[in-house]
Amino acid sequence: MASVAFLGLGVMGYPMAGHLRNKGGHDVTVYNRTKAKAEQWVAQHGGSVADTPAKTADGKDFVFCCVGNDDDLRAVTIGAEGAFQSMKKGAIFIDNTTASAEVAR
Repeated sequence: MASVAFLGLGVMGYPMAGHLRNKGGHDVTVYNRTKAKAEQWVAQHGGSVADTPAKTADGKDFVFCCVGNDDDLRAVTIGAEGAFQSMKKGAIFIDNTTASAEVAR
């Protein structure tokens, strides 16, 4: 079982994170800008909630991101408390964001 961070619980992210937890059996920690949505996800699926993208990604094997646009992607990855600050060496980042090719590179 892998440890997984999931950033963004919108229309796509919410069920994707749920499948990782329920069908994949992984330990999933979630982050969403609207904390109530993250708490709702945990109530439904288990797992845990973190307060920042950095805390969500800390020590995880995989970090999934599913946010809405370039600015959101930058905020959760390279922002003040972004996931890239705390990802462990060898962790894999999987980006499902609707972002421009320029930012994705």
